[in-house]
Amino acid sequence: MAELEKKTRFMKALMELRELVMSGALEPGQRLSEVAVSQQLGISRTPLREAMARLVEEGFLERIPTGGCRVRQVTVADVVDSIEVRGTIEGMAVRLAAERGAAPGALRVCHDLVDRIDEALGASEAETDFEAYADLNAAFHEALGALAGSETVRREHARVSQLPLAGPSAFLQGQIAVPEIRRSLFVAQRQHRALIEAIEAREGTRAEALAREHARLARANLDYLMQRDPDEAGAVPGLAMVSAG
Repeated sequence: MAELEKKTRFMKALMELRELVMSGALEPGQRLSEVAVSQQLGISRTPLREAMARLVEEGFLERIPTGGCRVRQVTVADVVDSIEVRGTIEGMAVRLAAERGAAPGALRVCHDLVDRIDEALGASEAETDFEAYADLNAAFHEALGALAGSETVRREHARVSQLPLAGPSAFLQGQIAVPEIRRSLFVAQRQHRALIEAIEAREGTRAEALAREHARLARANLDYLMQRDPDEAGAVPGLAMVSAG
C-alpha cells in the first residue's frame, strides 16, 4: 500500500508539473523553485524531485550546473529530430513485426483500433470525433511499438514518444477547427491500414518505409501550426515552449 501511494504521488507530481511546462505557465529558461512549485501543486518535495528528474529525461527540463533545474528551451529543430527518431524506431518495430511475424492477438488489437478510428473519423470532416481520434491514434501507435514482441523496442518507442511534441497525437489537441489538420487525419488513416497490410503480408521494407513516411505527417502539421496565429497555435499543449530558433 505504501509503495502504491508513493507511485500515486509521483504520477500526480509528474502530470501536473508537465502540464505547467507544456501550458507555458512555467516559461522556457525559468528556474524551478522546489518550495514554490511544491506549494503551488500541493505536493511534497520528494515526489516533485522525482518528477523533475523524469522531465529532464523527457527533455522538458534541463539541469543547471550550479544546481536545480530550469525549463528547457525547445526549438523547432528539436521537435523535428524527435519526430524523425520516433518514425525511425516505429519503422524498425513494424519491420521486425513483418519479418518475425506478429502475434495474431496483437494484430487483432491493431485491426480493432483502426476500425474504431474509422468510426471516430465519420463519413466526413464535419462528423469527426476529434478527441476520440486522438486517443485511439495514440493507442494504435503504442500497439505498433509492441508489435515486434521486443521489450527493448517497445520501451524505446514509448520513451521517444514522451519527448516534447514527439507523440503521434501531439498536434491534434486543440485543433478541431483547423481544416488542414482535419484533412490530414484521413490521410493518416489510409496509412494506418497500409501499415497493417504490409505487416500481414510480411513486407518488412515496405512497412518500415510507410511508418517513416507516416511520422512525417506530424512534421507537416508542426510546420503548418508554427506559421499560424500564435493565439490559435497556442491551443496545442506544448507548442508554447517551442521557439523557431
